[in-house]
Order: sequence, then C-alpha cells, then structure tokens
Amino acid sequence: MNATIVDLRYRMKEVLRAIDRGETVTVLYRGKAKAKLTPVGAASHDPRPKTKDQPLFGLWRNREDMRDPASYVRNLRSSRFASIETGKAKPTVRRKSR
Repeated sequence: MNATIVDLRYRMKEVLRAIDRGETVTVLYRGKAKAKLTPVGAASHDPRPKTKDQPLFGLWRNREDMRDPASYVRNLRSSRFASIETGKAKPTVRRKSR
C-alpha cells in the first residue's frame, strides 16, 4: 500500500488497519518513497513484566502467619475490640519511634 503524507494525517486509521493485516505501507512525499512502515509481527510481546519476574515476588513465603492469607487479612481488618470480645488476643505491632 502507498500512502502520502496527507493520507497519514487524515486517514491514519486506514493505514494502521493495513499494517494490522500484514501489509507494508510505503510513505510517499511528492511522489517519491521516503519510508516504509512494516508490521512488527510475532516478535512483539506483552511489554508488562510477569509477576514471577518481580524481585519482591514471594518475599513473605516463609512467614508462618502468612500461611492462610484470608485469615491474616481478616485479622487485620477486624477491630481491636472484636478480638477482646471473642477471647482471642490480637497480636500488637510495635512501631519504631521516630
């Protein structure tokens, strides 16, 4: 497919559709070929990194209190007084003073 500068400006959607179909688009300026737009093809992949490849993935896998994440989150979300009423003492977290 050949496309002029005006085509790129006003009909870019059609040019991109042609590239999606696998066509190579030749860009013409004053009737002379100036550039070729080619589809990237199968070489492109998802640019987002995978979760497993992140350096902090699995950071807490050896913590005993994290064996059951649902109960851990439930315990975090419960109020301070709910644990006193049920008789279970909620572990207190001490923060460093600044």
